[in-house]
Amino acid sequence: MTTISIREITSLVEKISLELKPATKESSSSRSSCGHSYVFYGICIVCKSTVNKSNGRAFSYPFLVRVFRLRQEAATLTKRFTTQYYCLNEKKLHLVLDLDKTLLHATKVAGLSKAEKYLIVEAYSDEWDDLRAFLNDPVYLIKLQPFVRMFLEEANKMFTMYVYTMGTRGYAKAVLELIDPKGIYFGNRVITRTESPELKTLDLVLADERGVVIVDDRRDVWTCHHHSNLVKIHEYKYFRVDDYKQRSLSEKRRDESENNGALAFVLKLLKEVHCEFFKVEQELGSKDVRLILQEIRKKRLKLSS
Repeated sequence: MTTISIREITSLVEKISLELKPATKESSSSRSSCGHSYVFYGICIVCKSTVNKSNGRAFSYPFLVRVFRLRQEAATLTKRFTTQYYCLNEKKLHLVLDLDKTLLHATKVAGLSKAEKYLIVEAYSDEWDDLRAFLNDPVYLIKLQPFVRMFLEEANKMFTMYVYTMGTRGYAKAVLELIDPKGIYFGNRVITRTESPELKTLDLVLADERGVVIVDDRRDVWTCHHHSNLVKIHEYKYFRVDDYKQRSLSEKRRDESENNGALAFVLKLLKEVHCEFFKVEQELGSKDVRLILQEIRKKRLKLSS
């Protein structure tokens, strides 16, 4: 599984802390001048002193242990070092994936139309491996988008991946049991509305923004300064939606194309971004996915005009 372990994070922190460590010899004065940028189990890694939880603003990342806290300066440096680590050691960028209408579509069982009722039985059968019931209150049906498993398998070769959903952690867990039951693709890198109740932000992703691509069906849920990282995918609607006048895919008993659907299109784009980013190894330090995406959009706009 591709993920940075706590030991690796601690090793990175020790390297970064050399940039933050006071130049004077260890003393009570040098400890008091320390910003306590890295706190692990309540102990500052830089000056080794005990730190109160209320001491300054800190970032806690949901996919790391809760006892690991970073302040603003440390978070910025760690993001930079993390991106360098993956680029140099694994030739990987970071990919942040939305769930609903990006990788799947979910709907309340109570909201199914008469023509969709057959899905209730199918959700509990072994014939469908991409349709499951989420036994919550209310009960939901979750339908995976065609090509999603191949998409994740291929994307995992190029990216360290995150799930970022405005849904609950219980909902995210139910989806991951379908698409990543062994934790191969996402590990603990899951961000939900518990950690991010308002707009989505890359502040919660432990990677330099120049090396992060977002795939989401909605632009408006992201903070404006992260729009340049975003690849907007055509929303996947399998079930009937209230404001949707035409019959749904489920009512027609058909689905989107695997080879020519939205995820297949996005995968081609991601491969293009990855290829361009790693084209010249000596230029890795100056590469930026935001600029690469901008150039790709310009080229496609010219071809379509």
